[in-house]
Amino acid sequence: MASSQLRPMAQQLASMRSPAAYAGVSAYAHAHTGEASAAAYIALGHAYLLDHKFPEAVNAFRQANVQGTALDDYADYLEAQAHLQSNNLPQAETILSTFAEKHPDSIFVVSVPVLQANLFLQEGDPQAALRILEAHKGEAIANHADYQLALAKTYQMAGRLPEATQLFRRTFLGFPLSNEAAQAKTQLAALGATSSLTVEERSHHADALYNAGRFNDAAEEYRALAADPAVTEGLRSSLLVAAASSDWKLKRLSKETLERLPDSNDETGARRLYLLMELARNKDDGETQRSIVEQMESRFPSSPWLAEALYSSGNMYLLRKDFPNAIAYYGELTKRFPRSNYAPSAHWRAAWFNYRIGQYSEAARLMDEQIAVYHGGKEIPSALYWRGRLYQDQERRPDMAAAYYTTVSRVYRHYYYASIAQQRLAELGSVTPANMSSLEEMHPEPIPTLSDDVPEDDPHVVRAHLLANAGLNEYIAPEIQAADGSEEWGALAEAKIYASYGENWRAMRSMKRAIPFYTSAPIDALPMGYWRILFPQAYWPTIKSESEKNGLDPYMVAALIRQESEFNPGAVSHANAYGLMQLLPSVGKSMAKEEGIHHFATNDLLEPDTNIRLGTRYLRQTLDRFNSQPEYTFAAYNAGDNRVADWQAIGHYSGMDEFVESIPFTETREYVQAIIRNEQIYRELDHASTTQERASATH
Repeated sequence: MASSQLRPMAQQLASMRSPAAYAGVSAYAHAHTGEASAAAYIALGHAYLLDHKFPEAVNAFRQANVQGTALDDYADYLEAQAHLQSNNLPQAETILSTFAEKHPDSIFVVSVPVLQANLFLQEGDPQAALRILEAHKGEAIANHADYQLALAKTYQMAGRLPEATQLFRRTFLGFPLSNEAAQAKTQLAALGATSSLTVEERSHHADALYNAGRFNDAAEEYRALAADPAVTEGLRSSLLVAAASSDWKLKRLSKETLERLPDSNDETGARRLYLLMELARNKDDGETQRSIVEQMESRFPSSPWLAEALYSSGNMYLLRKDFPNAIAYYGELTKRFPRSNYAPSAHWRAAWFNYRIGQYSEAARLMDEQIAVYHGGKEIPSALYWRGRLYQDQERRPDMAAAYYTTVSRVYRHYYYASIAQQRLAELGSVTPANMSSLEEMHPEPIPTLSDDVPEDDPHVVRAHLLANAGLNEYIAPEIQAADGSEEWGALAEAKIYASYGENWRAMRSMKRAIPFYTSAPIDALPMGYWRILFPQAYWPTIKSESEKNGLDPYMVAALIRQESEFNPGAVSHANAYGLMQLLPSVGKSMAKEEGIHHFATNDLLEPDTNIRLGTRYLRQTLDRFNSQPEYTFAAYNAGDNRVADWQAIGHYSGMDEFVESIPFTETREYVQAIIRNEQIYRELDHASTTQERASATH
């Protein structure tokens, strides 16, 4: 607990490593004793290690060992790293040779064999390295990139070049996104064994980079491979089109560059046409777009690039508000490619826009098909609800409508459509839902056993707290996961550490990763501690007072903050929006002027009270512009007033639910639904807390 004051300084040191940051943590280390001092020395040593100041790092780690005991394994392991990196091999060997015996429950025990092997390689002793590595050949670490690379280097030094070449190849191809892959490629070149990589293997490696979003690296590899004289003309075209696809992702592809590439009657030709279609779509050139898709349907009827083109074309006409053409492209995609990744979304859009243009029987057919074929997809709550609406409004089957509404409410407890379905059920009155086995077989995600009883005295939990205080966030989760029983309470333990420092966004993200199904869980299915991490009430006094001043519901404001910034007051978006309520500088300046705040600066938006003060004023004004309709307001907050006015102009919505489902931007549609869901959960949580408090008082 004493070291908790260290965290802000240690975090700054970890990210900036400025002289002032070093001085602050150093002063703290000297001013304290015990584990608090040890944590500070670990933070210093880690920073020195990153800055390659090895003597200073070693001294700091040894001081950590003197001052405390809880982080001794970190002090030893990181000191060994410093010795290795500075080529002080005897000292590193002394530490590593006894590490597993000295720290048997350390998370670093599995990493020590590779370090020892690398140490022996630095000493020029491949046989010692081989003994270490082969002793662990049957263990899980043998499947890691660092182990594979170390073993390859060992064989290389021992003169076993065929085995070394094979392992370098395996590292390069099996771990394409790792640092070890780059080292393996360098070693293959040094061995003159780059030719052992087939053109196909090198191409697959570039594809892995592309699929990981590393488009610059992928483009370089594609073009380098295309320049290889051994590459056939057909493959060269394929590689150059793949490089063009990387350029497209980086928004630097020109039509002229693409047209210079040769056409062909294979997947390369299909991909080239798809890219030409995307360039036409960018220019809103519908005639060229249609012509290219027709060519693709004729020449490449089963190509996945045709599926890409059909989905993109459907989206193009959706944004044009040309629903019949959008339906046609989406429908063609699902007919030709029913197992495509795009099929569930395309199928639902075809169903929905048939509904929007009044083709109710076709919409009903497609919704039934959606539920039967694409069960488990994210479109299913919408399909269930709107199929219920068709039964209620068009087919006059209240019993069937009730069955669908009940299923949405039961299976998707806190989804946007669950609460609306409950309202529809209330409208129907005392209708007995039809008995449908297909609906009754649908169930929410199973909830694992979760506990809010965190053993704070567990050595791994203690270390995790100290590591957090030392600013070493990357070790917090692995440390907690190493504790016995952490599968039941580990997510909460990690999140509580972050929340205790006011880092609600870190806490929330770790909990979301651990419990992705929380939106379908009833309130009583998770311990309250989990819910309070997922739905924080940070800055609540300010939220309440500023909401009251502006005639807003504080739950609405908290719900919006949760969606905008996850309660991170320092958040700055790619669109240059600042702080808790993600205000643009121009909006902040305007609101500050109205609030009578003088000498306003953009960075003032990173101050929570100021951000909430200005954000609630702006939210009130946005509500007023849209007649106090939350759905319009949230859509405008996310996508802008003009777009919402444009969507409203399409008109003829029978209810707000139709407007929300018709929002063409997936991000905005899900944003609106999420805020409404958040607000509902905040209310339920406070009601549950009040009920628990009353029950406790009674007993």
